[in-house]
Amino acid sequence: MILENQWLKLRPLEASDQETLVKLANNHKIWLNTSDSFPHPYTHKDAKDYLEATKEENPILTFAIIYQNQFAGIIGFKKQDNLYRKSLEIGYWTGEPFWGKNITPQAVELITPYGFSLGYNRIFGCVYEYNPASMRVLEKAGYQKEGIARKAVFKNNACWDEHRYARLNTD
Repeated sequence: MILENQWLKLRPLEASDQETLVKLANNHKIWLNTSDSFPHPYTHKDAKDYLEATKEENPILTFAIIYQNQFAGIIGFKKQDNLYRKSLEIGYWTGEPFWGKNITPQAVELITPYGFSLGYNRIFGCVYEYNPASMRVLEKAGYQKEGIARKAVFKNNACWDEHRYARLNTD
């Protein structure tokens, strides 16, 4: 499964991504904007374990972001369960050398229809209050702010507001 436009390609992760994954992901600025399941420091073992885990996905939910033939980051979905089983959570990050190039909004635009094609009716993303760039990513990709959960997340030894954005399959 490959998703692409004239600027980007989203493809399944490969073992050959390991070195660049470690290089880009081992960045405190990226860790600040991800869930605590994202390790810091980010080691070769972390990358290897992550790449192995994504091999088991059926359907594929995690993609490498390829920009100008370079591994630039990761984008994917997390399935929800129980009452939320028709929703997907979107998550993404791009390496710091690729910031400010409009890569991530394009990646979100590319992957969103794929998520809906899997039979989900809602895709949502959560952004910490101190990350307005990620809020703009979702807004550029047509996601609408649904609300703010005040002091809902604990990250880097502090409580922060969580801004929730979503798109519906009918949008």
